[in-house]
Formats: sequence, structure tokens, C-alpha cells
Amino acid sequence: MDSALLLLPLLVLSTFHGSSNGAAQPTSASPTALPTAASEFLEAHNQARAAVGVGPLEWSEKLANASSRLVRYQRNKMGCQFANLINSSYGGNQLWASGMAVTPRMAVDHWVQEKIYYNHASNSCVPNHQCGVYTQVVWKKSLELGCAQAACVKERASLTVCFYNPPGNVVGESPY
Repeated sequence: MDSALLLLPLLVLSTFHGSSNGAAQPTSASPTALPTAASEFLEAHNQARAAVGVGPLEWSEKLANASSRLVRYQRNKMGCQFANLINSSYGGNQLWASGMAVTPRMAVDHWVQEKIYYNHASNSCVPNHQCGVYTQVVWKKSLELGCAQAACVKERASLTVCFYNPPGNVVGESPY
């Protein structure tokens, strides 16, 4: 492994994509034996959801395949930049990290850190902070999850994308 990569400071950026329109229907049932990364994404999400009394998500191969195609495209064609999720029919969270490998749990834990900026009583983020990636993780009407990661060697970075169905962050609605 390139020792210079290990010395770079960690730079992490997150974005989310929510929806203000109707919700899509679930697309698949949870398989019995999930790959390790899928299990880690699902477990981390469901722990955050349980902490606020929201039911668990199910893993969707359809969403996982869609997120995998997207992160590979972003890695191969877009220099590992964030994807434009504006026209997506799914909710989405993204994480770009430089300087170290990011596990699925680390990505979800990073999104969940925004919880400190979310005010449930007013259903808003505290001033000068964002909390949309957190509210997507715990969105009670989202039922399915699919995620993927890509290592971007040239950029010495990684990109993580998770899709949610139905999408969350619907304007005017509380996540839970």
C-alpha cells in the first residue's frame, strides 16, 4: 500500500437526495444470506433506525445493483465526483472520502453523526448545519436499502452511495 496515502488527512463529504413527490413501492424481499458489506450497511442503518423507534430496512438487490452501476460510472467516467441524484426515483446518500479506506459501517456512522443537528420537535436542522443524510437514514417510510462503494485509486479516495426506496426527506414530513 502506498504510504503517502496513509499520511493524507481524512477528508469526508456527504450529500443526500430526497424527494418531494410520491413514493415508489418496494421492489424485492431481503435475501437470506447477504454479502458482508451488505449486512454491514443494513445493520448500521437499522441500529440508527431502532434508536428512534423506526422499523428496519430490507436489503434490495435492485437498489444495490443501481448504486453499484452509479459508483462505478462515477469512478470510471467522472473522476470519482459526487453523482447528480436530482432525477433519481430513489432517495440517496453519498459519501466521498480521501486518505483512508471507508467501511460500510463508517459511512453510515458518518451520516448518523448529523443526528446532533436534527431538531425533531421543529423537524428542522439547527442553523448553519445540515442533517438530511441523517434523516434519510431514519426515514420511517423508506423500506428498502441498496448500497455500493468504489475505490478511486487515481484520486486516492472512495465513493459510497446508498439508495432508499421509497425516498425520504419529503418536504413537510417528519422522518419519524
